[in-house]
Amino acid sequence: MNNVRAGVLCAAVLAGAMTLSACSETGSSGGGTTIPGLSGASGNLVGEGASSQQNAMDYFAHRFQEASGGASLSYNASGSGSGRTNFVAGQVAFAGSDSPLKDDQVAAAKKRCGGNDAWHLPMVIGPVAIAYHLDGTDNLNLSVDTISKIFSGKITQWNDPAIAAENKGVELPDRKISVIYRSDESGTSDNFQKFLAANTDWSGEGQQFPTAVGAGANGSNGVATEVKNIDGAITYVEAGFAHQQGLGVANVDFGHGPVSPTKETVNSALDSLTFSGEGHNMVVDTKALYRMNQANTYPLVLTTYEIVCSAGYDEQTRNLVKDFLTVALNSQDDQLADLGYIPVAGSHHDRLVDAVNAIH
Repeated sequence: MNNVRAGVLCAAVLAGAMTLSACSETGSSGGGTTIPGLSGASGNLVGEGASSQQNAMDYFAHRFQEASGGASLSYNASGSGSGRTNFVAGQVAFAGSDSPLKDDQVAAAKKRCGGNDAWHLPMVIGPVAIAYHLDGTDNLNLSVDTISKIFSGKITQWNDPAIAAENKGVELPDRKISVIYRSDESGTSDNFQKFLAANTDWSGEGQQFPTAVGAGANGSNGVATEVKNIDGAITYVEAGFAHQQGLGVANVDFGHGPVSPTKETVNSALDSLTFSGEGHNMVVDTKALYRMNQANTYPLVLTTYEIVCSAGYDEQTRNLVKDFLTVALNSQDDQLADLGYIPVAGSHHDRLVDAVNAIH
């Protein structure tokens, strides 16, 4: 991260709270960075949940161990559903999840937190890519309606007239489309279906993707790997996993022309985030997010949560949770962006800083 960008991030963080700082002597987030405000707690912090967060968690874990000098993170990327279940059961200190707690989990989570509310902190932001493997086709445009028809089985060939009309001048092969979906309970599937339902006649819902069309694979890396191995395959997956496997990423037409998922187009969507939760419980209004229809904006975004207790931890666990989240907020940098995520900044970063400071 260059010094100019580091200075901007430092100013944003310090404006939010003095106990969190992204500033180091060198103005970068690499090795040797000092992060003021850490408690100095040692021990192993255990989290579990969304595989969409796995690459970010690996990076945060490295920085956490480096900055704390005696603490570590164990994150099991078992899926959002498992993460929420084990958080509610008190088996892990926090859950990573692409979707909020279900209605019937909220009361149980409050009990697990000693009578205190659980908070959703949308800390890991990543665009969902429509990733494909189609030899000979390096650029692909797809409208939302066409995407819905592909995943519902209404469009089955790559040279279908609907796809051809959206890709004039591109020679599309007469090849079967192989749909690959998440076979495990997945917050990515939940959000992708919410997006389709908000904009088309898609009838599916929930974290289990319909199995009538295509084949399933487990986890974000699993679907990306499967698509890499099949010429003609397509899936929905976090952009970082698509880039890791060298997959094509479609430009999606949300109504104002094809848009690729970039820092600029995703941040345009994040600028307009609204929340259905109250206070520090930042449950994103996904219906409003996914219905965004404005130029140069990519609203198909996973606002992935860390679900934590607002209070009720024992002292060591509370300190480890706050220290880890502090480090994560100080790691919203170029290295995180290189992994396919969108570093949080500005007012959203400030909201997260305030929430972490308020955990007691």
